[in-house]
Amino acid sequence: MRGHLDGLLLAVLEPGPLHGYAIIAAVQQRSGGALELRTGTIYPALQRLERLGLLRSSWDSVGERRRRCYELTEAGRRSLAHERNAWREFTTAIGSVLNPPAPSTGLAT
Repeated sequence: MRGHLDGLLLAVLEPGPLHGYAIIAAVQQRSGGALELRTGTIYPALQRLERLGLLRSSWDSVGERRRRCYELTEAGRRSLAHERNAWREFTTAIGSVLNPPAPSTGLAT
């Protein structure tokens, strides 16, 4: 997941604001359970993305409990678009190596 965490976080926040646990659950749900983020990984990343201006946060209260919710900024939306494009280029390049086209025989039919 190294190198892709930012894109994952930005992508799950694209539809709207979420709190930390909901972000973890969204990544796990979208990946069909294949990706499990830990709070020790996610919160420093969310704080870093906020410092970079890609996210903003606000406090939300649910009963007696307060939790911080994160949402994309316009810069975050642009960054997500860049991450998606970079991912497409990367997967195309890897696919070309792992699944090359069959060599042509050079015979005319």
